[in-house]
Amino acid sequence: MSPNHNPDALATALEKQGVKYLLPTYVDMHGVSKSKVVPTSHYMRMLGGSELCTGAAVDGVPQDVSDEEISAHPDPASCTILPWRPDTAWFASDLWCEGKPFEPCSRNILGRVLADAATMGYGVNAGIEAEFYVLQDQAGGGYQPFNKRDNLAKPAYDVARLIENLPWLGELVDAMNQLGWGVYSFDHEDGIGQFEIDFKYFDARTVADRMVFFRLMADEIARRHGAFASFMPKPYADRAGSGAHFNISLFDLKDQRNLFESSDDPRGCSLSGLGYHFVAGVLKHLPAICAVVAPTVNSYKRLVPKGAMPGFTWAPIFVSYGGNNRTNTVRIPLGGGRVELRLPDAACNPYLGLAMTIAAGMEGVRDRLDPGEPHRENMYLKTQSELGAIGVSRLPATLEQALDAFEADPLGQAVMGSKMASAWLDYKRAEWHAYSVHVTDWEKQHYLKMI
Repeated sequence: MSPNHNPDALATALEKQGVKYLLPTYVDMHGVSKSKVVPTSHYMRMLGGSELCTGAAVDGVPQDVSDEEISAHPDPASCTILPWRPDTAWFASDLWCEGKPFEPCSRNILGRVLADAATMGYGVNAGIEAEFYVLQDQAGGGYQPFNKRDNLAKPAYDVARLIENLPWLGELVDAMNQLGWGVYSFDHEDGIGQFEIDFKYFDARTVADRMVFFRLMADEIARRHGAFASFMPKPYADRAGSGAHFNISLFDLKDQRNLFESSDDPRGCSLSGLGYHFVAGVLKHLPAICAVVAPTVNSYKRLVPKGAMPGFTWAPIFVSYGGNNRTNTVRIPLGGGRVELRLPDAACNPYLGLAMTIAAGMEGVRDRLDPGEPHRENMYLKTQSELGAIGVSRLPATLEQALDAFEADPLGQAVMGSKMASAWLDYKRAEWHAYSVHVTDWEKQHYLKMI
């Protein structure tokens, strides 16, 4: 809500609506919101970047304690009054340092990628499918589904469990629609206590802003009802993981026309030639993209064909694309006109994930790459030799493998810049090492008393 993005008009509007506090928010490397609180009376100073923060105190901000502070420069167009706390307004912010945009800032990184696309005449629209669990802390430690009903083997689309959760879920959906997000469906997913909410696509930066805000809002509203929202990719070994599928299309900046639509696609996916070039670029860099859109140790427990589940997980595990076929990592949904990347999970930083994906796609557009024919068969049923015969490889199976792919691919440095790419690798390799040397309960159960 920002009247024509006029600073004075917006300040007046906020005061009339009783807003007392402002949050010039940016994110750390995980996409987690960070901010100071600014009284509304200091709105104009805040717009100029008055709020300084020590970058070294935030994960993934490559600064020493001796460096100049970073400053948050809010985007007035992103102003959002918190539905659960109407005396507070949130702003997505770009970070600056030493009088210029801070290169390693996640939102700045996405902004640079979108600016590059704009020089070619393209705008980028995106949608993110938000999946998450709503859980409850147990008195003796651990967690359990907030649902009170008995578990089902296949709870996907279950009406009774959806209705049971409407007190908090309806409040969340109402809040999203109040903000103009255009929720068009929501459902109970395949895990007990897992939900998906789908809302309208917007330009890529707005969607990234809204995904960051959504994670905060979903958790805050769940906590008002005695639960919490979890965006952990795989909280249960025997239940579905939480994805955050990216749906992307390019549009003409002059007439806003969707450039991925086609009514005469010879490959039968209703996708334009430009769209196929984009797909080819994404496939070329998919292993490196994996390290950013599946950014945790836990992410790779989602990216398995079966694991502890009774059937297929439907998770993406191949460097492949197809039409309306969920066994491919890149999918062209029914109706075409967009490209769906099924690899991202709910824990990814949406700015960095979209930046890597869009930059890879735009390389395919520039170089007119061809992804080959779409795969329409069940890719899970193919043997390793059959996959090799059609030139399809597997995605990284661990965070370590994904980081190796990221380091070997120049795309990461080109998109993030050297400082953020190095910070990402250093932090994530340390995360992998900490996990690797941790002795788990599984190991104790299996080996402690083996004689």
